[in-house]
Amino acid sequence: MRLILLGPPGAGKGTQAHKLVQRHGIVQLSTGEMLRAAVAAETAVGLKVKDIMASGGLVPDEVVVGIISDRIEQPDAKAGFILDGFPRTVPQAQALDELLKKKHLKLDAVVELRVNESALLDRVEARVAQMRERGEEVRIDDTPEVLSKRLASYRAQTEPLVHYYSEKRKLVTIDGMMSIEQVSHQIEHVLKALSASAAEKAAAKARKAAKKPSGKAAKAAPGKAAKSKTPTAKPPKKAAKSTKKAGKTVKKASKATKSAPKGARKAAKGVKKATGRMAVAARKRPSTAKSGRAAKAARNPARKSTKKVTKGRANTAKRLTKRR
Repeated sequence: MRLILLGPPGAGKGTQAHKLVQRHGIVQLSTGEMLRAAVAAETAVGLKVKDIMASGGLVPDEVVVGIISDRIEQPDAKAGFILDGFPRTVPQAQALDELLKKKHLKLDAVVELRVNESALLDRVEARVAQMRERGEEVRIDDTPEVLSKRLASYRAQTEPLVHYYSEKRKLVTIDGMMSIEQVSHQIEHVLKALSASAAEKAAAKARKAAKKPSGKAAKAAPGKAAKSKTPTAKPPKKAAKSTKKAGKTVKKASKATKSAPKGARKAAKGVKKATGRMAVAARKRPSTAKSGRAAKAARNPARKSTKKVTKGRANTAKRLTKRR
């Protein structure tokens, strides 16, 4: 979870950030605290900004972005973070966008605590009076006069961020004039809705990916089909090529026949005529049955004459018997 809390001084950003840290186990990143820690540790960045901060000047944006870049890479910030006090201007917000893009991170939401300035001044005056009654020390920057100046600075520099993040659809506005618990409850409600929406989108992507075959599977499919032992029909393109080749072969054969020598063509005609004569002679031959009887007669010519003599003798005997 990565959040930015927006709101004028006294809106309760620090209080709500502390509650979110306890509930979600994320870290609060305050640019002021990080700069002061860098100065105390005498780091390279700390030494660079020490004189600037001592003189009350503004620390350059690139220095602040560099500190944040180093901080969010630490182990305790892996689960998420809340940015408090940064960005303060649109150029700082743009620099933060580039930083997160390079680190492949993104903001989940920008929570704006909107308050009524006049009511806010009354609240600060009441708090200062209570602190003085208890004998507590009042911070120099926690007075109505200083607060008025800080509010004017917020309107000029930081309020444009509301429009910037609204266009990116990251902005969530909450009434900061409610009680602390009510504001906290509203923030939690928003975060749960964002979490549910993100889970739904992830599930939809997973379903879509499951329906479509992956690029690797699609590339592997033709290879598997080639290894299969089952014969497959040739693709239409290959069949068309084969047909075209066959047509060319027929044309070549036809040309070769036409270009053959005249002698070969005459010989072919002669063979055709001889074949025709043989067919006519075959049609004129006697039937197989008749030719068979003739063949038998030719093989045994005495058999028929013997039958005639025997028949004649029998007739003569019949006539002599009648006369007697």
